[in-house]
Amino acid sequence: MKIIFVLYFTILLPLALAQLKVGFYKTSCPRAESIVKAAVQKRFNTDKSITAALLRMHFHDCFVRGCDASILIDSTNQSRSEKESGPNLTVRGYELIDEAKKALEKVCPSKVSCADIITLATRDSVVLAGGPSYDVPTGRRDGRVSNINEVNLPGPSLSVSQAFQSFKDKGLTMDDMVTLLGGHTVGVAHCFFFSGRLTNFQGTGKPDPSMDAGLVTTLKGICGNGSNPTAFLDQGTSFSFDNEFYRQIRGKKGVMKIDQELADDRLSSGIVSRFASNANLFRTRFAQAMVKMGNIQVIVGNAGEIRKNCRVIN
Repeated sequence: MKIIFVLYFTILLPLALAQLKVGFYKTSCPRAESIVKAAVQKRFNTDKSITAALLRMHFHDCFVRGCDASILIDSTNQSRSEKESGPNLTVRGYELIDEAKKALEKVCPSKVSCADIITLATRDSVVLAGGPSYDVPTGRRDGRVSNINEVNLPGPSLSVSQAFQSFKDKGLTMDDMVTLLGGHTVGVAHCFFFSGRLTNFQGTGKPDPSMDAGLVTTLKGICGNGSNPTAFLDQGTSFSFDNEFYRQIRGKKGVMKIDQELADDRLSSGIVSRFASNANLFRTRFAQAMVKMGNIQVIVGNAGEIRKNCRVIN
């Protein structure tokens, strides 16, 4: 029975992914992608940090139950959703997804999934920030479950090998992980995610020795007011999607521990070096890795649903 199940799973997974295709809405909702793009453009015009927000939302969604938009569901009196988990309390951009969904429902009621909206909006925001343009296979369905207790995301204080286990469990490689974390080139982090590196690292009474002294001083100035503000993860070109992040971490300027360890750990340092010296390689690999991540445990066919309101199960 076990052998039969394994064979069934290995056959089913490729079939499920095959049902995603570029231009899925060409007939059912021809303007789907342009409507999402317009909503993203409108927001980007006034808030360039939306790229980082959507990248984070997409990642947090796909790593819990797959890319099924379960992160968008609001809690009810009966159950607490993923939104209320610690890692998701600082996720933002929900109102942009709502705006795109509202516009789509007017034109194509119950046709375009919230899961596809997240995926498309993330791609569009990357392009607007100067990143690669790439085709997004669509056809995802929305999940009907969102449980706070199922959120178990790799944290910023993990080692490279510890973080990689989470990515490996989702079918991603070390190269994929290092590539996807390159999205931090437009990212920010609240001070509580890295403040332990600034003053009393691992009980030493001193800053983390792997962090550039000048960066320590800069971050102390940002985080010193006690209100848990944010700092750019790329201190060079903070709103531009480029390979500067990799150059920064090679110079001991990684803000979060996991970022710096990418450059220092032998498991990932070679990949970091290649991306730091070859911007086009990073752009190509990032597009590929994003499409791959967007395929994690997708719901297709007649499973799941197409939510009318992304925050509520039909």
